[in-house]
Amino acid sequence: MNVDPFIEAEKTAGHNVKRTCELLKVSRTAHYARRKGLPGPRAVRDAELTEQITAVHRRSRGTYGAPRVHAVLQREGVGCGRRRVARLMRQAGLAGRYRRRHHRTTEPLRVWWRLYALAPAAGWGWC
Repeated sequence: MNVDPFIEAEKTAGHNVKRTCELLKVSRTAHYARRKGLPGPRAVRDAELTEQITAVHRRSRGTYGAPRVHAVLQREGVGCGRRRVARLMRQAGLAGRYRRRHHRTTEPLRVWWRLYALAPAAGWGWC
């Protein structure tokens, strides 16, 4: 929940910012930092990592998912966690490709049941 508009409204109404921040359990430092609009160190690092992740994903022609992208980044010396890579890939809309499963058809089973159902009418004695 963003409380900054409320704090700003209280400030323009002439109330104390320190007291408002204490009541809302927000530090004044964080409030003024968000007010400047500069991204924090984590956001900056996330942007850098997203560029690197996108490059690795593009090099793999879109086939690598988060575990493989993480392994490539580790080999390149970029320190970050697998879950962070997965989160950034989700936010960037990147996903690895996966092999389609081989679906077994049920045609032989259908043929067997048809024969089984027709056996008494045909006079076969094995039913």
